[in-house]
Amino acid sequence: MISLSRRLLAEFLGTGLLVAVVVGSGIMAQTLSPGQIGLQLLENSTATVFGLAVLIVVLGPVSGAHFNPVVSMADWWQGRQSGNGLSVRELGGYVLAQVLGAIGGAMLANAMFAEPVVTWSVTERSSAALWLGEVVATAGLILVIFALTRSGRTAVAPMAVAAYIGAAYWFTSSTSFANPAVTIGRAFSDTFAGIAPASVPGFVLAQLVGGVVGFLLVQGLFGRPGADVPEPVMGDSAAGR
Repeated sequence: MISLSRRLLAEFLGTGLLVAVVVGSGIMAQTLSPGQIGLQLLENSTATVFGLAVLIVVLGPVSGAHFNPVVSMADWWQGRQSGNGLSVRELGGYVLAQVLGAIGGAMLANAMFAEPVVTWSVTERSSAALWLGEVVATAGLILVIFALTRSGRTAVAPMAVAAYIGAAYWFTSSTSFANPAVTIGRAFSDTFAGIAPASVPGFVLAQLVGGVVGFLLVQGLFGRPGADVPEPVMGDSAAGR
């Protein structure tokens, strides 16, 4: 049984390092490829894909490697049906650890590149098209994660989840934040990956809607979960709790 404190540490660390990868690679991309937005996005997305895959492999056996409040909420909701998921107390702890980790990760990235530790982003990301992009990105993410879980293929989750996020960088209008904690964290850095604080609520609401859509799609494809359905993302973690 893995203690809740260890799982919360894994979620804090994993979300923090994920945001450090996203923000740090964005700063590096701006430095190496000034004025070349497409190349900057390619560099940023490539680093994110590899970083996310590694973090899931390393921390998945401890906490499930959610790193995302929407994933944790979907896990909690699935658990209400299967009896195998996060409790309300665990969900609250996961979300808090993820948000604090994301903020810390942005601050760490800023400090590594000699930027002010906290600089509120001025990049406005607020339009119906961008919100729709976040609904699509988040729904797809939930579908990928829980479809793998329900079909017993969690071993490929690191590769599949990272690949989906990398693709969604390019096919969604919002460049696929798909994560409320990461969205909040990115508001703390006025760099390539930043989002203005005023734009955060719209993105988070769109992500929550996307999470519901994704979960409904999973239910439509696989039906109600049984008691033997493991938790996301890495199946090995569920057996060790």
